[in-house]
Amino acid sequence: MTFPFAKEREYFPILNEKIQLSSCSQSALSRQVEEAIAAYMETLRHTGMDWNLWMDKVEEAKGHFARLINASVEEIAVLSSVSDCASSVATALDFSGKRNQIVTTEMDFPSIGHVWLAQQKRGAHIQFIPAAESVIPLEYYSQTVNEQTLITSIPHVSYYNGFKQDVRQIAKIVHEKGSYLFVDAYQSAGSVKIDVKEMDIDFLAAGVQKYMLGIPGIAFLYVKGELAEKLEPVVTGWFGRVNPFAFDIKHLDYAKGARRFETGTPPMVNGYAAAASIGMLGDIGVQRIEAYLQNLSSVAIAYAEEKGLRVMSPLDLNQKAANTAIYIPQASKAEAILKEKGIIVSARNDVIRIAPHFYNTEQEVMAAIDALADLPAGL
Repeated sequence: MTFPFAKEREYFPILNEKIQLSSCSQSALSRQVEEAIAAYMETLRHTGMDWNLWMDKVEEAKGHFARLINASVEEIAVLSSVSDCASSVATALDFSGKRNQIVTTEMDFPSIGHVWLAQQKRGAHIQFIPAAESVIPLEYYSQTVNEQTLITSIPHVSYYNGFKQDVRQIAKIVHEKGSYLFVDAYQSAGSVKIDVKEMDIDFLAAGVQKYMLGIPGIAFLYVKGELAEKLEPVVTGWFGRVNPFAFDIKHLDYAKGARRFETGTPPMVNGYAAAASIGMLGDIGVQRIEAYLQNLSSVAIAYAEEKGLRVMSPLDLNQKAANTAIYIPQASKAEAILKEKGIIVSARNDVIRIAPHFYNTEQEVMAAIDALADLPAGL
């Protein structure tokens, strides 16, 4: 097919030197993000301090993310990581009653599982849903979630192999049992269409450094509007107050909407970067990106199998996002070898993840697979 993003590819200088296929871990740096970071640094250099301007930029980033997932700005909180988002939600829940079960999956990123396990000291009972041949059948949710489940935590897309779940159907199953639904969208936001209203999601968290084209250090938490007012997180800070600038140390109140889940000073420079990167995604259109990445998935699967490599991702494109995982027992060593060749991929356990974005070409995906096929025997 004709490469549809030739103009946009020029935004990413590294692509003139290297093949970067690591969006499941860190996307390529765009000129827009680089310029946004420089703009923040200029405010430090020339004005010393400009809190109003900095907060306006963070709010701009929040607004871009809200539009990306079809939420209102009042339903979005800004934190520093997805782990922070999950912890903020977890501490707002009460596990002292009969509904004290947390259902999570063995395909969640470990730090999410750790957040839920930490709630055992507060009375929570944890139930893990296993994977079956690197996917989670829908019926596993029906079999596991019950009337004691307070919250069900799922990854929209698996960090390990790119398995994409049917969030709307899972929401229907868990809500029928009275459970909340928490979605980790770190591996999907920016590359897969997300509509929190249509999907009926209660909580969704996503960081910016992967498919949202930003840098580490900032994450967004969506909390369904009618739900936020019912919860009071224990993990808190001055930006979670009604008026952060009241400086009232003896009065603990909670801001309206999702802002009550915010904690300390937002990461300002990351806010600048996020405003630029997510704004760019909004201009390009995630649906266009998703359609193109599905084509790259098809190319990656077919070419890897042609080269005799073992694909660990789902072969059904309806169950797969951008990440194509290739079985390589010593994946970390393989990642280092490819890096020396100018090909940036990401290792996890026993797989190399080839994770393109819209700026990548079919030829780059095939070049990475050629490099994997050429690895020394036994690696």
